[in-house]
Amino acid sequence: MFGVWAPGERVANLVFYGLYALQHRGQESAGMAVADGRGMLVYKDMGLVSQVFDETTLQTLQGHLAIGHTRYSTTGSSRWENAQPAFKANAAGGGLALAHNGNLTNTARLVDRLGLRAPSHAPASSDTEVVAELLARESDRSLEAAIVRTMPLLEGAYSLVLMDDRTVYGVRDPNGFRPLVIGKLPGGWVIASETAALDIVGASFVREVDPGEVVAIDERGLRSRRFAEPDPHLCVFEYVYLARADSNLAGRSVHQIRRELGAALAREAPVAADLVIPVPDTATSAAGGFAEASGIPFGEGLMKNRYVGRTFIQPSQTMRQLGIRVKLNPLRETIRGKRLVVVDDSIVRGNTTKAIVGMLREAGALEVHVRITSPPVRWPCFYGIDMPTRAELIASDLLTDEVGAYIGADSLAYLSLEAMTSTAQTGGKGLCTACFTGGYPIPVDTRAQGKALLEDAPPDDDALPGADRVLPKLGS
Repeated sequence: MFGVWAPGERVANLVFYGLYALQHRGQESAGMAVADGRGMLVYKDMGLVSQVFDETTLQTLQGHLAIGHTRYSTTGSSRWENAQPAFKANAAGGGLALAHNGNLTNTARLVDRLGLRAPSHAPASSDTEVVAELLARESDRSLEAAIVRTMPLLEGAYSLVLMDDRTVYGVRDPNGFRPLVIGKLPGGWVIASETAALDIVGASFVREVDPGEVVAIDERGLRSRRFAEPDPHLCVFEYVYLARADSNLAGRSVHQIRRELGAALAREAPVAADLVIPVPDTATSAAGGFAEASGIPFGEGLMKNRYVGRTFIQPSQTMRQLGIRVKLNPLRETIRGKRLVVVDDSIVRGNTTKAIVGMLREAGALEVHVRITSPPVRWPCFYGIDMPTRAELIASDLLTDEVGAYIGADSLAYLSLEAMTSTAQTGGKGLCTACFTGGYPIPVDTRAQGKALLEDAPPDDDALPGADRVLPKLGS
């Protein structure tokens, strides 16, 4: 997400470049809303940022405040109707536009509250639409007041950037699951999902939006209100995978943390090898840390097609599998006859890693040792990352050696939970590790969310750090 308030600037172009810097966070659709104090125009479509917007389109989006969004679907299918920003007319005759990063856990109850399942209404397809409708019904006088009244009704993960005709707002849930930062332009302000988006438009970092805080930006400058007490649980997977390496989260460099994760992994799971290679791009920093700590040379063994998106966040398994070989190609002369350490950030379903190991063996690798800079992913995510049901998570019911055999590696090792959290966590700031431990900071109705969990085994018993227990497979 990206928002800007900057009179005299071409705000649509600023949003375009901000979203371009955030393209890694979603590749299914993109959109923006622009206002000039009298009215608002929303433009969105399916595709990458560069496919949705061109210079002609940007020229038509005139105003001094704007918000934008690039999406991958967690709640709500991948179709035009769910592209963001969502737009709603309010009771006072104006409009509001809303962009959302995260996932609500009480959407069904909110839908019932709004009466959206009545015969005259189709069921809401995304939680973003539900939030926009809630705000529109409350904002007969002030959108700011409506935000403060509405946010306590929401449960789950929500970082929001929204606007009316005159003001841009940023909101972060009390747990702060997803990042949201504030930047300063010479003549205005910026709100973005990551600091890397500030850099690309020349904005200086001011601070993060605090958990439980709403900030407003207009001709009066920046102001803030709190709607809930903070209980920080920043998603640790932001450090491991999702955020750009050149961003900062909670005051720490993502690149440096990934290097430290790789170094910790080298100490925990040493192996005799000739070359350390990353699975580009998210594991590149970690592989450098592993190589430095182990003394094994670092090299590139997989060449990435830079024009292919992230396979992890493609919306279907077929697209993910096709994307793997299109995206990565082995450097045969580099890896032939070598014992390789392949560093990656995570194993979710196992298909990508299996394909990579197979490609490296076909290219002549003598041995392939896989090292993962996070613990086994055993539990679904309900807070904005599309971790699937437990039936699809390969580590949910397989021991580490069994996962290693499935992917075809000579050895497999994960980083321990203790090493991951101690590396990423500083200053007492909390982390969400639910996908690794099953300890959800906010209770979830798993049946309503469509991600059934194991009911006869408490999360704390079967996801202890370092424990390898066989868990029953759920689903068909």
